[in-house]
Amino acid sequence: MTTEQQKALYTAHDLHIMRLAEAARLPGKNRILELMNYARLAGIRRIGIANCISLQKEADALKSILEQEFEVVAIDCKVAKLTTAELLDTDARGISCNPAAQAALLAEAKTELNVSVGLCMGHDMVFASHSHSPVTTLIVKDRAHRHNPCMALSAEMQY
Repeated sequence: MTTEQQKALYTAHDLHIMRLAEAARLPGKNRILELMNYARLAGIRRIGIANCISLQKEADALKSILEQEFEVVAIDCKVAKLTTAELLDTDARGISCNPAAQAALLAEAKTELNVSVGLCMGHDMVFASHSHSPVTTLIVKDRAHRHNPCMALSAEMQY
């Protein structure tokens, strides 16, 4: 692919996001500070958090940090209490995660940037595809490695 063909893959909006991210980069600083810097530079005032209920403490901590400067709306994955049997037409038990509702409720709240915190594989994809605002991931779910999938890779890599 030529450079021009590659550049044609990007919309003006994509390039705007990438320029802001480049300007927001804080070498040696953590992702939360970088997220806040990005939001500041982008003029974002309202941030959404879509979190897994099993990472509620982490989502609450993030909300507390972000609320020092931004309006924050947080929606956990069990929102609306839809059963798995109802959603997936199975005989499964329990309350289902509801990533499409998380995205819909954050859109209703008019969030300008959404943060995914520990959503399950697949649920994160559904959330991102339904989100009306850009989505960044802060934490991915990895049950074996305390939500740090790099640990699985480092076990396989030879140095």
